[in-house]
Amino acid sequence: MKKLLALALSAALLLTGCGSPKETTPSEPAPETTVPEATEVYKDITGPVVDIRLEGQNITVTGEAESVYTSRDIVYYENKTEYESGNPYGEGEEWEMHSREEAEAHLVVNITAPGTYRITGKLDQGQILVDLGEEAASDPNAVVNLILDNVEITCTVAPAILFRNVYECDGNWSVETAKPDVDTAAAGANLILAENSRNILHGSHVAKVFKDKEGEKKLVKQDGALYSYMSLNIYGPGALDIHADNEGLDTELHLSIWSGDITIRSGNDGINTNEDGVSVTAIHGGTLRILAGLGEEGDGIDSNGYLVVYGGTVISSAHPASDAGLDSDLGSFIHGGTVVAMGSPMDWAENDSGQVTMNLQFADSQTGDIAILQEDGSHIFTFDPAKDPLLCENQRGYRGLILSCAQFRLGDVYLVYAGGLQMAYTGTDVMRGPGGFVPGEGGQWPEGGIDIPGDWEDMPQPPEGDFTLPPPPSEGMDPVPQGTPPTGPQGTPPSGPIGTPPQGQNPPTGADGEPNIHFKIQDKVNFFSGLTPVS
Repeated sequence: MKKLLALALSAALLLTGCGSPKETTPSEPAPETTVPEATEVYKDITGPVVDIRLEGQNITVTGEAESVYTSRDIVYYENKTEYESGNPYGEGEEWEMHSREEAEAHLVVNITAPGTYRITGKLDQGQILVDLGEEAASDPNAVVNLILDNVEITCTVAPAILFRNVYECDGNWSVETAKPDVDTAAAGANLILAENSRNILHGSHVAKVFKDKEGEKKLVKQDGALYSYMSLNIYGPGALDIHADNEGLDTELHLSIWSGDITIRSGNDGINTNEDGVSVTAIHGGTLRILAGLGEEGDGIDSNGYLVVYGGTVISSAHPASDAGLDSDLGSFIHGGTVVAMGSPMDWAENDSGQVTMNLQFADSQTGDIAILQEDGSHIFTFDPAKDPLLCENQRGYRGLILSCAQFRLGDVYLVYAGGLQMAYTGTDVMRGPGGFVPGEGGQWPEGGIDIPGDWEDMPQPPEGDFTLPPPPSEGMDPVPQGTPPTGPQGTPPSGPIGTPPQGQNPPTGADGEPNIHFKIQDKVNFFSGLTPVS
């Protein structure tokens, strides 16, 4: 059990929309509003709580102390290339190798029994390890609730928090039965961010280590600063900041984010769920900001199975070279919430999403703000990376942009501004990408419609359960100031009525290949390619 509590998000997000639009023009200040109120989901805690106080390299345990002990036997990638037998050691590069002295400087806080554990304080070099034994995966009682209450943990050789052996709620998983609406309520790994807490993880990873025998079979691999071998739930309402030298938040099966204020800075993927053709990343609420790919590559959210957004706010920036804000092998589906996902034009939201979504492919890299306007000039959606509390740290280009908001409506026609310039598109499908439709002559649907393989019942739908999608914003919420409003070409206000082409040019025809400034919402998911400034 979980209980539903409504909580207005107070995090400053320079993004508007999902509220009542205001009459304005692009040369006027953008409307002042906030992120929509989100329905927060909390996990009920019953029974005793074991308190673990971290103090540098020491801990104090209050409660069932026998279930907690410390050690120096952290799993890490050793500084070698082969075993004494001559078999190869692993796939790690030099920067991923660590000396025994560095590893043994870390204190491992071992949690070995089911229950609820509240962690407070600071661990300078160390790891929280939850391991209930190899039999735990099939034991529904092998559940650990880990409450982070103003914690700071630094680990330079491995994940800062590691769920190793707990109950796996989807124990009968298979590629043949995989589906996007997995129920993780009974998962054995639960991370809870205490109210009014800010928790910080500085974590590393363990590159793939082989078994000491021929064949190079995997012995261990832990990619993320926060890593779970089993399905993981994350609950708020507190905050979590993850700083990762490789990937940020990883699970080997499923991940459900229910609430909380989560920020991830990662060298590679921000989030990864990594069982091919099975894993589900589900976002039900809260605020999630990701600045991924700070190294040579990295998606914002990468699911080797499904990626589903039911609610909350997702701001995701990927490495711009070849990675996407949302990336999934079996499809990314947006059923609610507010989504801004930036990166390369490689991966898109799927056509059978439940909420109206815009997939935008720009002809050239963009770095500025994005604004979506009604034809009368009223703003319905504005986002400025330069003023986002996370993305402002690294303002990089993007050519692919996924936008979704409850304010977008089927049948509406929008105007799009990027970096203050009005955009026109030349195509309505991007390389016939995932979920993309192939319009006929003049951008119209082919006669007879589109055949969608499979049955309607097989399409992803929001799972049954005790959660709701975010309601419209409440009256009286604190306003968030907006950045520079969009303007016309070359930074000057456009002349004439909104949406009018520059003087001396004919209006766009609307056929594929011809520039068109009118972005008509014809489906739940809409693809617009070749976006360039009106000139």
